[in-house]
Amino acid sequence: MRDNSSATALLPLVIPSRQPIGLWWGLAGVAAFSFTVPFTKVAVESLSPLLIGSGRAVVAAVLAAFALALTRQRLPRGTQWVRLAVVAGGIVVGFPLLTSFALSTTPASHGAVVIALLPAATAVAAVLRGRERPRLAFWLITGVGALAAIAFASMQSGGFGQLHSANLLLLGAVVAAAIGYAEGGLLARELGAWQTVSWALVLASPLMVFLVAVSVAQQPPSGTPVQWMAFAYLGVVSMFLGFFAWYRGLAIGPMAQVSQIQLIQPVLSICWAGLLLGETLTWATIIGGVAVILCAGAAVRVRVRPTPAQPAILHATRTLQPAKD
Repeated sequence: MRDNSSATALLPLVIPSRQPIGLWWGLAGVAAFSFTVPFTKVAVESLSPLLIGSGRAVVAAVLAAFALALTRQRLPRGTQWVRLAVVAGGIVVGFPLLTSFALSTTPASHGAVVIALLPAATAVAAVLRGRERPRLAFWLITGVGALAAIAFASMQSGGFGQLHSANLLLLGAVVAAAIGYAEGGLLARELGAWQTVSWALVLASPLMVFLVAVSVAQQPPSGTPVQWMAFAYLGVVSMFLGFFAWYRGLAIGPMAQVSQIQLIQPVLSICWAGLLLGETLTWATIIGGVAVILCAGAAVRVRVRPTPAQPAILHATRTLQPAKD
């Protein structure tokens, strides 16, 4: 950027917008996240929910710190730290802790209900934060998809009302993750996908280390090798590598469309619960899963109407990009 440029507030986009690629990256992230609910259920059988929710973030933060140091990433600037705190509060602190405590008292199939609500919540957060303006058809399909996903997950859990007190924890996790996803998707356009989640993990690491220490003092950890392997997956993949793909997909966008790929996540989660935890899979499960996938496919095909200011902003950001040597 030249020193005499008058438009200094706009930052160049690290990740360009190419919709089909964004959808594939989002799908890769969802595939990684789909194991989170069943593996969390496996881990909480012996390990403390507080240890799982905070410990997985500490494991991921160590990996993130090494990645940032080895690649010599520049520190975020100004308000980017505040936005990273929002991301950390949603995906590093809120969602892992709330789901871990919820799954300590409810089956994995119940936990899939939170995933059923998350795409719609993320779409709303993306519209409010990212100023995207989906057409009415998008919202109609999103609503149908959310209802289909809820009905599908509820069939496996014995009814939505069976969630009792864990319902509040799951709803809180939905809100936290949706805000973290939306803010992280926007911030990834400036910092990069893996850089965004890495800085968020590092920023939250002091709190999470403290919570791990509290958990160990209250209940010394003791688990089977399988439970520790599930915990390792939660820290390395669910909390770290999966976000590389997910935030890159959200950054490429359109965010409201990419977020709808998560409609497939409850289907995958319940399938993994059936295969890994022995939960029953019926023909109703298969039919419901197909319905959810069709809704997700319809949602991502609905084009998002750009805002009037978008072409000007994109043109300005291109002109502000520094020339290569």
